[in-house]
Amino acid sequence: MRWWKVLGLAGVAGVAATGVVIARGERRRRAYTPEEIRVRLRDRIEERDQAEGLKS
Repeated sequence: MRWWKVLGLAGVAGVAATGVVIARGERRRRAYTPEEIRVRLRDRIEERDQAEGLKS
């Protein structure tokens, strides 16, 4: 019976840790201004287009 308690506590700790990681990532995403997002997207599209150009 004791092992079930330990396993349950480990599960709760894992869920809490996952929530912290998700919240941290969400804060980083929301910290960008709309202009920064546009610039990053344009850069990613340009990199993709260049990579596709090399493959052809």
